Amino acid sequence: MAVADLTLEGLVHDLNNVFQTIAESVELLEDDPKWEKLAHTLQRSADRGHRIAHSILETNRTSIELSPIIENATLFCHDYWECANRPKMDFFAEIDPEFRLKGDAAGWERVFVNLFLNSAQAGAKKIRIRAQRNEIVVSDDGPGISVELLPRIFQPRVSTKSIISGLGLYVVQSIVEQNGGTVTAANGPNGGAVFTMRI
Repeated sequence: MAVADLTLEGLVHDLNNVFQTIAESVELLEDDPKWEKLAHTLQRSADRGHRIAHSILETNRTSIELSPIIENATLFCHDYWECANRPKMDFFAEIDPEFRLKGDAAGWERVFVNLFLNSAQAGAKKIRIRAQRNEIVVSDDGPGISVELLPRIFQPRVSTKSIISGLGLYVVQSIVEQNGGTVTAANGPNGGAVFTMRI
């Protein structure tokens, strides 16, 4: 095994130890009804951390279901908005039960979390996910993307708000392309942003 692989494996090991510590702390909180809801939120975040850490070392490109990935992404976003005292968004999904993705589930979960949070930060209240054949479309009811920003939307450090790192959509494009797909951004005919991934 190469030195770089050993270093990466050690990093993932240390990250998993951190998530395990959080999970053990959650067990203490669960015993108190006052903190039970927070405990469940922390547990889901720790589980997501485990999935992301595992995906770093994942080399097998298997066929995975989309529906559980969307469910995990929406749960994370609801937890995030609740902790940030922000109103929750409504999600509407139309997913072909036969739809499959290549790659690891945690990586794709990052794609959808970033898309959903991006919509929320832009002011959207509703998100629709449609998946059929080899295409996934994520659309929202927000203000859409400015004409000036649209050609650069996937570039790193590009953001409409200075408080945001501007890496979310860059990560989306990187993961989609790593798995052999493409992603484009546009404005919907009735307003809102539309992101189309062709797998």
